[in-house]
Amino acid sequence: MVAAGSALLAAGVAGWAMTRPQKPETVAAPQVRTTTAPVTRGDVATRVQVAGVLGFDGAYTVVNQLPGGVVTVVPAPGTAVVRGADLYTVAGVPATLLYGAVPAYRELATGMSDGVDVLQLEQNLVALGMDPGHGITVDRHFSDATATAVRRWQAARGLPVAQRTGRLPLGQVAFLPGAVRVGAALVQVGASAGPGEPMLSATTTARVVRVALSAGRQGTVHAGDPVTVNVPGLDAPVPGTVREVGTVAIAPEPGNNGPPGPATVSMVVTVTMPSGAPALDQAPVQVSITGSQRRNVLRVPVTALLAAADGGYQVAVVDGSGRRLITVTTGLFDENASMVEITGGELTEGMRVEVPVT
Repeated sequence: MVAAGSALLAAGVAGWAMTRPQKPETVAAPQVRTTTAPVTRGDVATRVQVAGVLGFDGAYTVVNQLPGGVVTVVPAPGTAVVRGADLYTVAGVPATLLYGAVPAYRELATGMSDGVDVLQLEQNLVALGMDPGHGITVDRHFSDATATAVRRWQAARGLPVAQRTGRLPLGQVAFLPGAVRVGAALVQVGASAGPGEPMLSATTTARVVRVALSAGRQGTVHAGDPVTVNVPGLDAPVPGTVREVGTVAIAPEPGNNGPPGPATVSMVVTVTMPSGAPALDQAPVQVSITGSQRRNVLRVPVTALLAAADGGYQVAVVDGSGRRLITVTTGLFDENASMVEITGGELTEGMRVEVPVT
């Protein structure tokens, strides 16, 4: 009996030892490395991110006006053609780009009637430096001074003396509004091309971003508004300006699994790409549109905000007396700058607040 009772007691003690609550291990709280950042005064703005496509502005189809013949030169896609450079060559005769809104439609020579095409020619000759003595009166009249400038230009282009005639047969110059970027050659070298034959598709060299903007945001964006554009391959956003916002809403077709998405309007943003930027065309980009804006307010990095027990926010001010928490009220969040507007009775510009090391 004693042996049996002892065995039962031992079993009970062992069972209690196995089932009683265990004292939890002490786990050290994770340590976050911190530094400090200043409380600054400046501007903050809310921004809306929308998707866009970076490309080139405008679209042209360059049509041949030279006499028919074999195509001997066409530029490669992506080639930029500027004033005084050749667009293409037929039977060894180049069509040279000059700037102007009215297309060439006749021979340019002494004795022709006055016209806008003459004015455009004279403007280009002056711009190309072919009138060093300032003999041309830039007007609609083809004068002897105009013919002299044409001969000087023909010499500068390396034409034989016999071809320095001071006249420009139809097709030897092509007037377009500005420099162009070749999108594609519409004919091949060695093929035949006659007058009226499409030779090149081209755009301007100006860069734009096209956005399908939600129609609900149309009234919040206006021509002239500044934006920033995040471009693949660039470390910093590119500044841009809204050039136009469309007024005709376009509703997308319904999908297979539900109703159509929201209606959109077209928005065009002009951008100037920095030197050395990749030559991207039809590249997806993100456009940041500025909404509400506050100027000359106190601001801190968003990462300085600490959750308070009451659901609000605090920041940890660090100074010579140590570290102390100050309750703050947040205003606008600037996602692009990672800054937030704050107000708090004790906060002043120049104080330093605790932020995590990133």
